[in-house]
Amino acid sequence: MTELTRALEQPQFATERDPRLRLIIPIIVAIAFLMEQLDSTIITTAIPAIAQSLDTTPVRLNLAITTYILTLAVFIPVSGWFADRFGARRVFALALFTFTLGSALCGMADSFGMLLAMRALQGLGGAMMTPVGRLILLRSFPRSGLITAMTYMTLPAIMGPVIGPLLGGLLTTYASWRWIFYVNVPFGCLGIVAALRFVDDFHGEAVQRFDVPGFLMVGFGVALLQFGLENIGRPVIPGSATVLVLAAAALLLLAFGRYARRVVAPAVDLTLFRFRSFWVGTLAGGLCRVGLNGVPFLVPLMLQVGFGMSPVTSGSLTFVGSFGALLMRPLLSPLLRRFGFGVVLVGSALVGSATVAGFALMGPDTPHWLIGFYVFLFGIVRSAQFMTSNTLSYADLPADKLSRATSLGGVLQQLSVSLGVSIAAMLLGLIAGESHVLTPERFHQVFLLTAIIPLLSIPGFLYLRAEDGVQVSGHIKGSRK
Repeated sequence: MTELTRALEQPQFATERDPRLRLIIPIIVAIAFLMEQLDSTIITTAIPAIAQSLDTTPVRLNLAITTYILTLAVFIPVSGWFADRFGARRVFALALFTFTLGSALCGMADSFGMLLAMRALQGLGGAMMTPVGRLILLRSFPRSGLITAMTYMTLPAIMGPVIGPLLGGLLTTYASWRWIFYVNVPFGCLGIVAALRFVDDFHGEAVQRFDVPGFLMVGFGVALLQFGLENIGRPVIPGSATVLVLAAAALLLLAFGRYARRVVAPAVDLTLFRFRSFWVGTLAGGLCRVGLNGVPFLVPLMLQVGFGMSPVTSGSLTFVGSFGALLMRPLLSPLLRRFGFGVVLVGSALVGSATVAGFALMGPDTPHWLIGFYVFLFGIVRSAQFMTSNTLSYADLPADKLSRATSLGGVLQQLSVSLGVSIAAMLLGLIAGESHVLTPERFHQVFLLTAIIPLLSIPGFLYLRAEDGVQVSGHIKGSRK
């Protein structure tokens, strides 16, 4: 048998060549994703301690959160190009190294300026780590195994915002705020070694020149949009300046939309929206996620400010939602095989809306066990929507589109988180008014209003056809036409 014959008979996907990789590769990527997601929220409960240690104010320290998120927003769009040009394994390992180094240096920070600079370094690593990790999953599994791959990818995004504040509070209380950064170091080092050992080094074919003008337009546009959205929830600049920032972001992104039509290989491939499963999964799914993403922000605030609970009690109750997400993972494949993407997406949007509205029925006298159980149910519904829409987004894309799709999908996912929190914060501020008094009733009003948002995604989900995502879901009988 010739070498060529053996190469042709060799399974295309790493997980088919070595069944152990069906677990090893998702774990490597999931740990990286969880570190990136945790670092978006873990710092929140440690802000007072960090501010005191670095001789600054808690309000100024919001910049440590914003700096990290803005760096993510700028560099996520071009991560796919770097993976195609230099190889997915190499870029992923380098991203892990950058993130881990940034984490260690954040823990060593002896000034506010150093902390901000190292948070930016963390953000740079995270921006490359997440989309390239998603690309590694997509190219390591055949279509039939895509649900498994995507659930591993989605779980950290669901659990990170829930675990972050609790873990940050525990580490700050019982160790030091520096450990919220040091905790990443052993996982990062382990991830680098495992990635170099087990991950294939995928390259793109005929990689075009890097689109510098497009990168600048998209990077600054997304960064300004992200900053404007963040400023709604955590004000750093006046409201009038926020409007100008958002307007500038819109102009830059519109300018890129026109520019991209005239360029062979733009920084962000807008032709991806010609694939129905991709735009339904990212845009309609993103809209639904906006409505659901406000809950991890609102619930801890309501429990602490509205109901008078301690941060640890509140964090323990909201943490229960992560168990709901874990329970949903093995159930998703049978659900999609039985009902298909369309039914699961519409159903989870309807149930998700009702579940968000249900938080309005809670009060200070509601038993803790009942709150925990309800948060657990919400975790199941939220993860069903997230996993299904994320899986659908990449279900029908050709292999040569995957690297650019993971970059664009990463940007839209990041924005759905920010927009969900920003809308919830804006509604809470408007309802509280000048008194700034956050009573349980005012939280209830915000939950009822945000519950409307998932319903707005249903018309998009109804655009799906019976054949969309069938290779992944395996759903045939009873498909809707």
